[in-house]
Amino acid sequence: MAITAQEGKKLLEELGKKALLLDVRHAHEYAMGHIPGAVLLDNDDIEAGVRHPLLPEDLDRPIIIYCRSGVRSHYAMLKLQAMGYTHVYDMGGIIDWPYEIEK
Repeated sequence: MAITAQEGKKLLEELGKKALLLDVRHAHEYAMGHIPGAVLLDNDDIEAGVRHPLLPEDLDRPIIIYCRSGVRSHYAMLKLQAMGYTHVYDMGGIIDWPYEIEK
C-alpha cells in the first residue's frame, strides 16, 4: 500500500519497534543520510521466495519501505508481498521526507 511521508511518520510513531523501517537504497546513499531507525536492505538483495536475514520471520509484522524517489520502494513492496508479507507500506522516496535525517 502506498502511503505519504506524513502517514509513514504517524505509523512509525504509533507502532514504534513493532514496525520495520526499511531503506532499500544502496549503501552509499544510506551513508549520505537516512531516516532515523531505518535498516538498510538494498532492493537488489531482496529476492522473491528467499527471506533475507534482515527481514522479519513474522509475515504480519508491518514493514515501511522507502528509497530515494519511490521506484525501488515500489518494486521492493511487490517482492515482499509476493513473499507473503501482509502489512507492507511503500512510503516512496526520502526526497519527500520533510523530517529529521540521520547521517
